[in-house]
Amino acid sequence: MVPRDPLCKENHDADVARLSWQQGLPVPKLEDTITRYLNAQKPLLNDDQFRKTEELAHAFEKGIGRELHEQLVAQDNQNKHTSYITGPWFDMYLKAREPVVLNFNAFMSFNPDPKAEYNDQLIRATNMTVSAIRFMKTFRAGYLEPEVFHLDPKKSDTEIFKRIIRFVPSSISWFGAYMVNAYPLDMSQYFRLFNSTRVPKLNRDELYTDEKAKHLLVLRNGNFYVFDVIDRDGNMLEPSEIQAHLKYILSDNSPAPAFPLGYLTSENRDTWALLRQNLLENGNEEALQKVDSAMFCLSLDDFAIKDLVHLSHTMLHGDAANRWYDKSFNLIITKDGTAGINFEHSWGDGVAVLRFQNEVFKDSTKTPAISPKSQPASVDSSRAVQKLDFKLNDALKAGITKAKQKFDATVESLSLNMIQFQEGGKELLKQKKVSPDAVAQLAFQMAFLRQYDQTVATYESCSTAAFKHGRTETIRPASVYTKKCSEAFVKEFSKHSTEELQNLIVECSKYHGRLTKEAAMGQGFDRHLFSLRYLALSKGLALPDFYQDQAYARLNHNIISTSTLVSPAVQLGGFGPVVSDGFGVGYQVQDDWIGCNVSSYPARNGKEFLQCIYKSLEDIFNVLKGKKIGS
Repeated sequence: MVPRDPLCKENHDADVARLSWQQGLPVPKLEDTITRYLNAQKPLLNDDQFRKTEELAHAFEKGIGRELHEQLVAQDNQNKHTSYITGPWFDMYLKAREPVVLNFNAFMSFNPDPKAEYNDQLIRATNMTVSAIRFMKTFRAGYLEPEVFHLDPKKSDTEIFKRIIRFVPSSISWFGAYMVNAYPLDMSQYFRLFNSTRVPKLNRDELYTDEKAKHLLVLRNGNFYVFDVIDRDGNMLEPSEIQAHLKYILSDNSPAPAFPLGYLTSENRDTWALLRQNLLENGNEEALQKVDSAMFCLSLDDFAIKDLVHLSHTMLHGDAANRWYDKSFNLIITKDGTAGINFEHSWGDGVAVLRFQNEVFKDSTKTPAISPKSQPASVDSSRAVQKLDFKLNDALKAGITKAKQKFDATVESLSLNMIQFQEGGKELLKQKKVSPDAVAQLAFQMAFLRQYDQTVATYESCSTAAFKHGRTETIRPASVYTKKCSEAFVKEFSKHSTEELQNLIVECSKYHGRLTKEAAMGQGFDRHLFSLRYLALSKGLALPDFYQDQAYARLNHNIISTSTLVSPAVQLGGFGPVVSDGFGVGYQVQDDWIGCNVSSYPARNGKEFLQCIYKSLEDIFNVLKGKKIGS
């Protein structure tokens, strides 16, 4: 049996019923998975390596792989309440022992409030907190409409479709959506958005949620504060009271603690699990319970943002003293009102966080709860706000000191660099009938070839939230098409006419479009192969030769890891490299510009990679405009 879906508690029957009409992620055909896998391997291997990998893949397909696949399909048929990837995927995250910060947590920063005077730390913190609670209450009352994934937006992304789908019974709304290729997205992740924490345990962490908790956790200067934002009757406090409590925290002159507890959440998970046990045994159970069950963590930083690189560092990792990386998310607001979200990844994906971020931005800017003229309520915040004190023994103090040293050294080695390409974007690419995402991915392939004379394993995240409990699938942007096109541009541009180069770009775009569609519809190969491997290991079988192939390991060592998002709420997004010799690439293709935010460690030169991306985009856009390119 697949482990019971950790997203659904027994008393979430209503949620399960609401979602039961949605189909689970399909298990692809094994032969399709093997074909797709070999297509992804082709640009990374020489002929001899590819022949060996091909033999292993076909032997796997006919032998042990077939048996495992049939077992997976049988399991899937017995577990229609969830998707085949759910259990293995939670295990993948929760069994990982690396620190969550830089390895898993990602960030998205908000655009500034359009009204400049609202970008004040206290005003923005109050308005965003109120908007977050409004979102939570809307979701818990069952009034939050699902987002819809449109395969043909012209047909389905219309007011008429939205009105119809709203009133069609859920039992047949899937069919109605299917007819116009529009799929309401799975919302099972949302309940972990609030009052949730990833709790460190030896070997495998646990996700903890307490929906009854009514308080907010606020971190400032490494100090921990909590106060209720929901009253006894389940109503939100008046915004002026929330403002008063936050003002009280901002005016507290308590010094920073000598041993800031937040650093522990940046540790190796087993190390942190043992230290947490020590914390509990040392009389901190009540304080930790307050941290774990809080609605979310509001981190108030005492400095202004200098530039976009400083913004990225602040939101991606910041000062660990003023973060609790294990919370489902930290809402971070700096001295000048710059805001962002750092989120823990095991409970959910960018789709849920982005929806929350979009709604909070819209609500806090269009219908702000307080204005610069608003006065805080005259309440006794000293009684309402509780400052948490932690009792630390010598072992805990030593643990915090060591965690801080490790964290500071890692952050010191991390480079973040960014560019904005201003010579074109989505509008021009659509005029030329090429996919904007395909062009961005082609530019990354071209850039890496220019910089390192290599084509390497590349990962692009794609949501499978069109399916019940779907998570993500991998798009593999490095293909024989991008390799051929990149070599033509970087090494042989003088041998090709502009028209030939245009045709190569179009070929890349078509193939990338196919890969994207397959991934979104659960027809990639990565999750399928991952689940078969997980199944073999869970049954105590020897790891099949297919998985011991160096080429398999190399494909899963994602040197270029990429993720994209475009939203009116988001200014910037990013994450750490997923391997020590890799690049973490957060990018967005806007109407008339393309932005890239790249993270790297000393093994790679991120600044040079971005210069190569810029040159690649320049060449691609010139060719699409019919111009010749130079070296």
